[in-house]
Amino acid sequence: MKDITQQLIEAVKTAHDSTSPIRVVAGNTKHFLGRETPTQQILNIGEHAGIVSYEPIELVITVLGSTKLIEIQKVLDEQNQMLSFEPPLFNDQATIGGTLAANLSGPARPWSGSVRDMVLGVKLINGCGELLNFGGQVMKNVAGYDVSRMQAGAMGGLGIMTQISLKVMPKHEDEKTLKVALCEADAIVLMNKLTATPKPITAASWYQDQLHIRLSGAANSVEQCFKQWSKEHGFSQVHEGPAFWQALREYQHDFFQSSQTIWRYSIKPTTQPIALAGDTLLDWSGAQRWVKGDFNTELLNELALGAGGSVAKWRNGERSTETNFPLARPMQQLQQRLKRSIDPRNILNPGRLYSWL
Repeated sequence: MKDITQQLIEAVKTAHDSTSPIRVVAGNTKHFLGRETPTQQILNIGEHAGIVSYEPIELVITVLGSTKLIEIQKVLDEQNQMLSFEPPLFNDQATIGGTLAANLSGPARPWSGSVRDMVLGVKLINGCGELLNFGGQVMKNVAGYDVSRMQAGAMGGLGIMTQISLKVMPKHEDEKTLKVALCEADAIVLMNKLTATPKPITAASWYQDQLHIRLSGAANSVEQCFKQWSKEHGFSQVHEGPAFWQALREYQHDFFQSSQTIWRYSIKPTTQPIALAGDTLLDWSGAQRWVKGDFNTELLNELALGAGGSVAKWRNGERSTETNFPLARPMQQLQQRLKRSIDPRNILNPGRLYSWL
């Protein structure tokens, strides 16, 4: 373990005193997310990594902010436990701090919770170089819990996370992946029907007329569900299931191998197919939808609003303009007040999330 908290505090204080914006990076695996911003001084926090404490019985692990996810998983594997939100590893270079800052969760997210849901507490350095502590290291300690969760999706603009405490979960006893051929509209209906049942679903995705569903849990429960749905809905088992979900989790699925602009919708799962000509992939039982193509941003925003959600530019395309869904004026003002309270001179990743933040 290497704790460089004091070095980071001094670096932030220097930037604060000179009002010099800094770009905070660790693994830098998510450089393609958010807006492109003017050249800024880079503060590399990648060395700040290691396991602080791990209590398998309490289902809690505390790590330094730049600890790689693969290292956390290795420790959890020894106790047959896991990060239930199934984060992307980005070739084993992703860190827990970057994952939380980008609010990234894998295929299991609707059933097992997001990275935001698993955060129990954080220590962070604010824009004045002060070390602050929010939340705790046990699930019953919820003081300042919301402040910890605000880090999810903040893209590093609300402080440098030096330490993070997370809830972990036991691994599943058994797992099976099923598939059936369906058009997009029928797949949406079936996914929502099945996810409303008390069955051990942990993933549901559709692409090119193939619906994939993953079952995870007790062996008897998984087997019984597989037999029932095979009979009722025509599902067959996919023996390469783990590889399929890994490719989806890591954005290595065929869909993502493109130079076209990729958009990410977060909408009501029951929404019928989005009326766009581009290639589409559904995940999270229809709540997360990926679309490829060079579309008008205003059109996409209107479609997202009508579907009760939002849309963001994920990868490729123009990134000097806004890449995230526009916020209503009251929410924008609230975000700006929060930013000023934590980073009064706006030196931490300014403009990365929104041009006005």
